[in-house]
Amino acid sequence: MSLDLNYVREQFPALDNEWVFMDNAGGSQILKGCVENINEYYYKNNVQLGGSYDLSQAASRAFSEGREKISTLFNAKFADEIVFGPSSTVLLQFLSKALESHFHPGDEVIVTSLDHESNIGPWLELEKLGVIIKIWEFNTKTYTLDIEDLEKIITEKTKLVAFIHVSNIVGTINPVKKFTKYIHDHGAMVCVDGVAYSPHRAIDVVDWNVDFYVLSLYKTYGPHHAALYCRMDHMLELDNLYHFFYGKDKIPAKMEPGNANYELSYASGAVVDYLSEIGSCENKNVPVRENIEKAFDLITGHEILLNSILLDYLVSRKDCTIIGSKDDTSDSRVPTVAFIVDGKLSDQICVAMDQHKVAIRYGDFHARRLSNRLNLQRNNGAVRISLTHYNTVNEVNKLIDALEQVL
Repeated sequence: MSLDLNYVREQFPALDNEWVFMDNAGGSQILKGCVENINEYYYKNNVQLGGSYDLSQAASRAFSEGREKISTLFNAKFADEIVFGPSSTVLLQFLSKALESHFHPGDEVIVTSLDHESNIGPWLELEKLGVIIKIWEFNTKTYTLDIEDLEKIITEKTKLVAFIHVSNIVGTINPVKKFTKYIHDHGAMVCVDGVAYSPHRAIDVVDWNVDFYVLSLYKTYGPHHAALYCRMDHMLELDNLYHFFYGKDKIPAKMEPGNANYELSYASGAVVDYLSEIGSCENKNVPVRENIEKAFDLITGHEILLNSILLDYLVSRKDCTIIGSKDDTSDSRVPTVAFIVDGKLSDQICVAMDQHKVAIRYGDFHARRLSNRLNLQRNNGAVRISLTHYNTVNEVNKLIDALEQVL
C-alpha cells in the first residue's frame, strides 16, 4: 500500500502554486482542515471560555477537543499533559522557568551541541541559580550523539539532559528510547526537542518514557502553534507561571500564562483528523491512534523514496559535502538534507534557485553551535533542502535539474 498523493495534495491548497516548497523544516504548508477550523471557531465560537451560556460552553469544548486530539498525536495518557504555546522556543522557556525551584547550586544540566538553540538557551539561564551546564558534544565524523560521550560527563549531580530527536541540519534520528533509559538509570530527567522529527514519524511519549517532549505544529501541517508534553507526575510539580491564585494543581493552565490561543488549538486537531484519514484507507474501524501510526508508515515509505533520489544525486557530485548521513535507503534519517558546495556560497546558491521557483534555504537554522563547530559560516551556512510527504518525485527531479544549472 502506498501513500495516496492525489488525496494528500488536495488537502494543501497552497501546493497549487508555481513554486515547489522544499523549505518544509522551516514551516510546512497548512492543511485546509486547519484553516476551516480557524474560520469555524471565529464564526461560531469566538467568545471567552468559562461562561455559563451555550456559546461559551461550545468554545470550551472546541478548545478541549484540540487538546484531546493533539494528546493522541503524542500518544499521551492524559490530555492535560499537553501545554499549548506560540512556539517551541517559548514553551521551552516556560518549562525552564517552571522548573527553576527544582534546581539547586551544584546541580548539573546537560545540553548538546547538535541542538537548535531553543533547547539550549533556556537551560543556560539556570546558571544564574548556580546550576552547572555541561555540553554533550556530537561526533563530527558521524554527526551523531554517542552515548559513550554522554557517559563521560553524566554524574549523580545531573538532574536533566536536553537533547534533540532529529537535528534540523543533520537529519539523523537519535535513539530517544535508548538515551532516555540510560539517563533515567542515572537519576535524571530528559527534555527532547521533537520539532524536526514530528512531521515525519509517529511520536510515542509513553513507549519512550520521556519526561518532556516539544514540537512545532506549524512544521507539522498545522497553524503557527506549538505543543509541549509534560508527563503527569512532572506536570503536577511544575511551578505556576500564571496568576498567583492559580495553584500547582491547575493543569495545564498554570503553564499557559495569558491563555493558549483558542482558535489555533482547535484548528490543530485537524492534523490528527488528516493523519487518521490517511491511515484508515485500509480499515475504517480501527482506533485513531492506530491510524496515525499507519499514516506515518506510509509517509516514511514515500519520504525514503524522495530522499534516495536527492541523496544519490548529491553523492554523485564531487563538489558537495553532505552534512549528515549519506545512506539513502535507511529509515534512520528524515528527508532534511544540508550540504555545502566547494567554491560556492550557500546564499548565492539559494538566490539562484529562486529563479527556478524552488524554495530552499541557507544558513545555520538557529543551530548556531552546530554550525560553528563545523565551520559552516565559511560558506555563509549550509544549503538545506527539507522534503516532506506532499512533495513528489517530479518535484525532486525539478529540483535536481535546477541544481544542475546553478551548481
